[in-house]
Amino acid sequence: MASRARPLTLAAPALAALLLALVAAPLAAVGWRGAGLSLGPADWAAVRFSVTQAILSAVFSTLLAIPVARALARRRFTGRTALITLMGAPFLLPAVVAVLGLLAVFGRSGLLNQLLIALGLPPISIYGLHGVVLAHIFLNLPLATRMILQAWLALPSERIRLAQSLGFGPGETFRHLERPMLREVLPGVALVILVICLTSFAVVITLGGGPSATTIELAIYQAVRFEFDLGKAAALAGVQLALGTGAALAAWFLTRPAGFGAGLDRELRLTAFGGWRLWGDAVALTAAGLFLALPLAAVLLRGVPGLADLPASVLPAAGRSILVALASALLTTTTALTLALAAARRSRPLIEAAATLPLATSGLVLGTGLFLLIQPLAPPTTLALPVTILVNVALSLPYLYRILLPETRALHEDYGRLADSLSLQGWPRLRWLVLPRLARPLGFGAGIAAALSMGDLGVIALFAGEHQATLPLVVSQLTGAYRMEAAASAALILVTLSFALFWAFDAGGRRAAA
Repeated sequence: MASRARPLTLAAPALAALLLALVAAPLAAVGWRGAGLSLGPADWAAVRFSVTQAILSAVFSTLLAIPVARALARRRFTGRTALITLMGAPFLLPAVVAVLGLLAVFGRSGLLNQLLIALGLPPISIYGLHGVVLAHIFLNLPLATRMILQAWLALPSERIRLAQSLGFGPGETFRHLERPMLREVLPGVALVILVICLTSFAVVITLGGGPSATTIELAIYQAVRFEFDLGKAAALAGVQLALGTGAALAAWFLTRPAGFGAGLDRELRLTAFGGWRLWGDAVALTAAGLFLALPLAAVLLRGVPGLADLPASVLPAAGRSILVALASALLTTTTALTLALAAARRSRPLIEAAATLPLATSGLVLGTGLFLLIQPLAPPTTLALPVTILVNVALSLPYLYRILLPETRALHEDYGRLADSLSLQGWPRLRWLVLPRLARPLGFGAGIAAALSMGDLGVIALFAGEHQATLPLVVSQLTGAYRMEAAASAALILVTLSFALFWAFDAGGRRAAA
């Protein structure tokens, strides 16, 4: 029975091969076109700035997340769940919307500068290195906090109870429990954020501040769109790929074990010491909450008045963005489910390679390779939306695959033999077993794919003409033209649609699983 044809699992190797080709072919085009080309001083300056801003962003995001995560781990208070939920919002928040929110608070006419001027102090500028780092901290501090918080909550309760029974004070608790955990988790957290910041595009194109603050991604975009120097773009893309791959490998190898061993999964939180530590936790949580909430509130307040007078380009762009998001979510979810079902039965190196390779690249690197492949055959603008969908599928699939793989393995272990004995194969197996049991992670994963695709500003910036622009590109164009009120209104629509798509898919999955 187990050897009967299973359409989904039989299709998995073909899908994995197509995905590998989708990623490998553009990378090969980049390598071929950029081979032997030398970069100029301005290009190496972009490389140095990319590395510098990524390192600073990773270090500050990680260090600032430690007191916030620690406070969440050892305190229970009204609104704690809402604050943890807020920590997840920036992962789905389009970067261009985050930048607009930060401009409303820290920009030339933002709240902070208005306060400084009222106090008789000189205003500050958000543009340049410090602005890029600030925006990356806003986007990645919540991610770092959630990752470190999970490590804090995973401390074995037996060790915590033993420390409490021995009368450990704050110093001993940190030295024997918290410091080993942080030594294990912090390198991985910092390097994950480093990889994210190395491939940042929307933040830098808005806040970079000129030639002295240009990253590799922005240099690639300028080489294609303004100089049409495809060889230079390919050489820069090769450098970007090497940096991203090196950072990803470092994140894999540098994580150290804490040496605690396994616990019995009993929930027990650390001792909530009082005194100045209580006030310190309160300050950390309040500062983090305001830092995340104020820019989002500013986008809301600035965007609402302009909704009645939107530019004509906004609504068509919103429709294209929804189309891209829905198509990307459908293709990504279908592909991830097919690969995960096949991998759940037995180890498949081809599938693992296909689901991992996209992590080593970025949307703009893939876009550059696809531009090189398409440009001799057809005008790239005519394929802007299909190429954007394909790149979004490739970049979102690793997340969905990792979400679905544990669930499909559990499904195979629990029900695989029973389904085989009942000859439940093909569509009936999918309808009556797989989809009902995996509805919750499928809905959650589809929501993530839709939200990420909705807010993507990467490959579309390379390919799109006037009639192919998506909503993030329109927001970026309005910001670049200093039409801040119109940009805020368009950004409000963008963030609303992004979270609405995520909520619709996630809620649909939870209802189907109920």
